[in-house]
Amino acid sequence: MNEAEVWTAAQSSDPAQVEDRLASRLAELRVERGWSLDELARRTGVSRSTLSRLERAEISPTAALLGKLCTAYGRTMSRLLAEVESESPQLVRASQQLVWRDETSGFTRRSVSPPHPGLRGEVMEGILQPGADISYDRPPVPGQEQHIWVLAGVLEITLDGDVHELQTGDVLRFRLWGRSRFRNPGPNPVRYTVLVVLQ
Repeated sequence: MNEAEVWTAAQSSDPAQVEDRLASRLAELRVERGWSLDELARRTGVSRSTLSRLERAEISPTAALLGKLCTAYGRTMSRLLAEVESESPQLVRASQQLVWRDETSGFTRRSVSPPHPGLRGEVMEGILQPGADISYDRPPVPGQEQHIWVLAGVLEITLDGDVHELQTGDVLRFRLWGRSRFRNPGPNPVRYTVLVVLQ
């Protein structure tokens, strides 16, 4: 297990168990589609050996790697993470919200309101450390509606080449069709909320 990525969740959830369930779920998704590791490597641009180690829970995914896998499987990151946790209750206590930290890229992600059967929205909180810069080649679900609200700090978001600088309190609303980039120009951490509306 790579110590650069840290998982925490409900008090009853062991981060190592969450990582093991994630690895198993990623392997299941690949097998469900009838893809070999070579085919998944071709679709994601990630090496076969890395994918193999990931599915055996020998390494943890970075935010960028998980984003590529979510795109290949047509899932939001929230949905994938919710699939490895038990079904979320109607009331989601702060202690039950899954938190994922990618120390390498300076990104922390809290699933505030995870996907739930019958509901179309989900809410995520993100924190980017100064200098953090994360790019995604394409969205996991093309045309997905998102609303990003900056709670503290400055967040630079690039959508299909258009750069938007959001200050505290600003909201950016869009449907995501192509590449995206999230960057914290600093000097302080940026904290923001993402509302995703599922189709």
